[in-house]
Amino acid sequence: VEVRTRRGAKFGTPEESLTPAKQARMVAVAEHYLAEHKLGEVDWRLDLVAVELDPAGRLVRVEVLENVVEGPL
Repeated sequence: VEVRTRRGAKFGTPEESLTPAKQARMVAVAEHYLAEHKLGEVDWRLDLVAVELDPAGRLVRVEVLENVVEGPL
């Protein structure tokens, strides 16, 4: 699970902050974990929790997005 938080809209949404480079790093970490724990070929997925705050830091939105990145080892 990746949690991304944004305060205000100046830098885009939490979802937009999950760049292809960040996704690639997440996949590499997941694959390393699976290999280190000898889990074999298992299906896996990475979810995103998007958190938006208003400029004062009050919660505006929390959303869980499943399968942002998924695949076999």
